[in-house]
Amino acid sequence: MSGHDHGHTPAAWTGASISFIGFCVSGVFMVAASPAGFWLGLVIVVLGGVVGMGMRAAGLGARKETAERKAAREQAGRIVAARVAARSGA
Repeated sequence: MSGHDHGHTPAAWTGASISFIGFCVSGVFMVAASPAGFWLGLVIVVLGGVVGMGMRAAGLGARKETAERKAAREQAGRIVAARVAARSGA
């Protein structure tokens, strides 16, 4: 998963953190038997998703390409191509 940057971005961390806080708020108020606080927590959860999507739209949802990552991807592509060529030629 880490090779695909799934969840390793500022947008993902911020959205997940806000949503986690919303779940905690909602859980506390559910135990306290306060429906208004429970729904407030769920609103915070949704707000976390909205903030995460907004940050992704602003360009914070993907890691920047580095020279090392580009070189590693190109090297991996050459290795895979060589293996495919070796198997098809055998």
